[in-house]
Amino acid sequence: MALVRWVTEMGMGVDVHGGDYTKAARRAVSDAIRHSSLNFFDAAGKTPHDMQIEAIIAVNDPDALDIEAIAAELPYGTVTVSPRSGGVDVPGPTRADGTHDLMVVANAVILVSFPED
Repeated sequence: MALVRWVTEMGMGVDVHGGDYTKAARRAVSDAIRHSSLNFFDAAGKTPHDMQIEAIIAVNDPDALDIEAIAAELPYGTVTVSPRSGGVDVPGPTRADGTHDLMVVANAVILVSFPED
């Protein structure tokens, strides 16, 4: 069955000190969906559970992502998380002992589609 895209949202998330790609990705998804309210369900004869959602997540180390934790940020629909290479890693200042924090930036694109009637 063909899908028709209805919504595209973008977000950015950061883990400032911990270098946690999943934390940054979850924040990016939250950023994307917190800027909208989907009010078309009744008019379109759809429900939130009918949504087919693809969360495209770009970070520097896609293999480090916890896919299930990211999917849990999206409360409705059938969710697919698609990791991609991207984002930005920013090393913090070097401490006297030679260590540093790692800031990671994640980008998220949330695509909401419905099956074609």
